Amino acid sequence: MLNFIWFIIVGFFVGLIARWVVPGENHMGFLMTTVVGIVGSIIGGLIGYLFKRPPPGSKFHTAGFLMSIVGAIILMLLLRYFNPQ
Repeated sequence: MLNFIWFIIVGFFVGLIARWVVPGENHMGFLMTTVVGIVGSIIGGLIGYLFKRPPPGSKFHTAGFLMSIVGAIILMLLLRYFNPQ
């Protein structure tokens, strides 16, 4: 249960960072920011895992966290492209 809560918190902060980097995406609420952060974390984490695998037993993967932010930014740009306002 604690991992699920941690997943939501990290997803929210990744979504906030992505919202800060991508201009014009300030209309999203808490839920959409969290969803973008979580999905971006999944995408970026998979990409980060392809480049550099974490050591066995480690709890934090720096490349995975940085790529989570990149994945969320890419997702926000794709959302903007497919849903112009």
